Amino acid sequence: MTSIIVQTDQAVTFVGAGPVNTELLEIALTFAPFLVAVDGGAEMVRNYGKLPNAVIGDMDSASAGALQGIAAQNIHHIADQNTTDFEKALGAVSTPLAVGVGFLGGRADHQMAALNALARHGQPVLLLGDHDAVFRVPEHIALELEPGTRISLFPVAQARVDSRGLRWPIVDAAMSATGLISQSNEARDRRVELWAMGGLLAFLPLHAAGAAITALTRSRQMT
Repeated sequence: MTSIIVQTDQAVTFVGAGPVNTELLEIALTFAPFLVAVDGGAEMVRNYGKLPNAVIGDMDSASAGALQGIAAQNIHHIADQNTTDFEKALGAVSTPLAVGVGFLGGRADHQMAALNALARHGQPVLLLGDHDAVFRVPEHIALELEPGTRISLFPVAQARVDSRGLRWPIVDAAMSATGLISQSNEARDRRVELWAMGGLLAFLPLHAAGAAITALTRSRQMT
């Protein structure tokens, strides 16, 4: 298990080495201004003219040029080959909220590894991609959404799920990665509530990222 090496009261943007564009990075930084590059994500950060507050990973993808100008004490080499760099970063940073870009899209195995880390991490984490905002559903969450907003639910383990406000309700349903899922469901009401026991990921459109962050923050405060 990675020890905490970075502590901040700010929300943190993690940048991976996958597809990132200026708009996506700026959206993330609006919500989470403390910037952490995850190994090769340092290349992405510097390409967009940003200087990260920290770089974390096994440093097999971050070039010397990308690390230039970053104080040595802010570069954290973690040589653990049993975890991905994203897992290392999540475990090493204490923050009330994490937003990740550069983890969706690109290679399918990299994306699946990021979703696996998301599903197992206990604190609020939101991954942003060109089309999606993805998070692990806590025991209870209430989302304020425009009716018709897409909500897809994918279990990554055995899960028991209940809902309120969906167009196609899920009522005390057993869901699993090889069983029942809920793709392209949508908000029927402006308030959608989900209850989940077990591993469940929710996929919203990117424009609903703010609503997801508000709901995740409120859910965390109530635990």
